[in-house]
Amino acid sequence: MINYGIYAVFVFGILGAGNLAYTEFLHEGTCPKLGVIPACYIIFGCLIIPFVAHVFNRGNAVYFLFTSFALAIATYATIGQLFGKVQCPKMESGFPMCYISFGIFFSLVVLKFLQGRKIK
Repeated sequence: MINYGIYAVFVFGILGAGNLAYTEFLHEGTCPKLGVIPACYIIFGCLIIPFVAHVFNRGNAVYFLFTSFALAIATYATIGQLFGKVQCPKMESGFPMCYISFGIFFSLVVLKFLQGRKIK
């Protein structure tokens, strides 16, 4: 059952981050940059790579490396947004997308942890 939750969160995240990355590709400046790379590209990659690792059961190291890295970015962006130091891309409603990224990656880390703790 936890596995279905992981897949659902991945699908939701990949669709959302993919759309944002595509928008950034068409209209540069949509996403803040980390160095020279738009953050939405990094977040999208941090969803695709662990998704593939999860689907092909390639162990937890790659999964946790990329989801934890993205969680750190999302945490930084969320705290920065709350204190007015960072401007996250916003939905049409004005809701910052970094809050959604934080929820997605926090969920992915917790769900995978719970899946690993499951008695077999």
